[in-house]
Amino acid sequence: MIFDCDGVLIDSEPLSLACLTAGLNRIGVAIDVETVRARFAGTSMASIMGHVARDYGIAAPAGFVEAVKAETLRVFDAELRAMPGIAAAVAALRVATCVASSSDPVRLRHSLGLTGLLPLFAGRIFSSAAVARGKPFPDLFLHAAARMGFPPGACVVIEDSVPGVTAAAAAGMRVLGFTGGGHWRHDRAGADLLAAGAARVFRDHRDLAAMLAGG
Repeated sequence: MIFDCDGVLIDSEPLSLACLTAGLNRIGVAIDVETVRARFAGTSMASIMGHVARDYGIAAPAGFVEAVKAETLRVFDAELRAMPGIAAAVAALRVATCVASSSDPVRLRHSLGLTGLLPLFAGRIFSSAAVARGKPFPDLFLHAAARMGFPPGACVVIEDSVPGVTAAAAAGMRVLGFTGGGHWRHDRAGADLLAAGAARVFRDHRDLAAMLAGG
């Protein structure tokens, strides 16, 4: 089982999206947090900066990405929490597990360490920094499966974003959409995750075992 991190294991998306939106506003990108969520949730900073340059005609100044990442980590230190029920849900699984995330390795380890989840996935944490193309391309999930020693068809992915669901489906993996994060308060149904290829959606990690058994 392959878990995305932000928005699945940790309730980080409201915090990171707010930091990114504020940073983009400071360099002249006229965008609000809901648009940032819709366009960029689940994608890497490299991909985000490419979109900003192409769609808004604004090149980020030197040090911008590093500054946003640093501010995000400061906010995480004060406010980040694990998703309710996730530690117990993962501990109860009787299958191999790993993390595959668009976040960079430093942020991943920092986030999982802060929330006490790092021991559950130690040595099995994969970042998009390791592949040529991030989500929505399948590269990261295929990389994670190969490193774990499983064929794609034997993997189940838990994702909260359209790019993530799209990537997992393109990798030939079954996808379950998670809508329990703070950034999903606007839409409990997860219709966009279903449209992107999720087999089912759920919003409480206590239901994870039942979701897996449900086929």
